[in-house]
Amino acid sequence: MLSEKMADALNLQMNREFFNARLYLAMAAYFDDLNMDGATHWMELQAEEENGHAMRIYNHLKERGARIEISDLDAPPTEWDSPLDAFQAAYEHECRVTREFDEHMELAEQEKDNATKIFLQWFVNEQVEEEDSVDSVIQKLKQVQDAPGGLFMIDRMLGERQEGAEEGAEEEEA
Repeated sequence: MLSEKMADALNLQMNREFFNARLYLAMAAYFDDLNMDGATHWMELQAEEENGHAMRIYNHLKERGARIEISDLDAPPTEWDSPLDAFQAAYEHECRVTREFDEHMELAEQEKDNATKIFLQWFVNEQVEEEDSVDSVIQKLKQVQDAPGGLFMIDRMLGERQEGAEEGAEEEEA
């Protein structure tokens, strides 16, 4: 059974992950308004992935006999200055999520909750991929800032993202 402190922390993170899904949906809508179908697709898949993360925590709470607490969610931002600005906001957000999971790992260690620590390790690894994935897009967007056709090419590349490709590959390794 989870300690109350650990259950509270995981409930908080589960709700944050539900917010993350909404943030990426807001970004998808922003890109849709710009007629950037590839970026829209990329962000929609990211939203699905974040919802999956929330459900992963939900299931862990359930398996460990903890009370599950669904909370209200703030509305995410809906406007960015440019596609680059949107992806930079996503990167900064992912860095914040990484710090959150680091804090949860520290708490699991303090609580001597090895099961939760092992559970959280998946998220720590996932965050490395998340930051790298978004940063890769940022670097490409920076390279084409002065080339109008470059944004079109990047949007096309973003549209090629496969559903669950990164997450599915990692699941097979486990």
